[in-house]
Amino acid sequence: MLTGFPPVLDAHTRILVLGSFPGEASLAASQYYAHPRNNFWRLLGAVLNEPLAKLPYEERLTRLLAHRIGLWDVLDACYREGSLDSAIRNPRPNDFSPLKARCPALAKVCFNGKASGKFEPQFAAAGFGTLVLPSSSPANASLSFEQKLAIWRGIPDLPD
Repeated sequence: MLTGFPPVLDAHTRILVLGSFPGEASLAASQYYAHPRNNFWRLLGAVLNEPLAKLPYEERLTRLLAHRIGLWDVLDACYREGSLDSAIRNPRPNDFSPLKARCPALAKVCFNGKASGKFEPQFAAAGFGTLVLPSSSPANASLSFEQKLAIWRGIPDLPD
């Protein structure tokens, strides 16, 4: 069984971006979105007007938190060969129950792709604003970078 990463968030986090589960490159590097062809850091960097993809990993995380954005995955553990979400077996979701207490400012949860987006109804029912994003994965080639970015630009829009 593969195990995911701890969340990157704090009491000031207003927006949380949830992926599905780290891919092989990310697990090997112990870093979120470590695959060089995954556009996560380029997309979020463009949204925040920050050169995130060019920064060392720890600085990327520091900059996210400075923008009050957190990062985590919907799954805590699973079995999977390769990196595709479609290969996930026996998924074990993260425990999101302490999220409101841990992040009292949290107002919006965004989902990086359809697999994590399956959790959107549970977060909407809990009163969070939500946004399902097109996946930043290189496996999602149906949209161009610019088309993805147009949707990702909705991340900072907070609900009233």
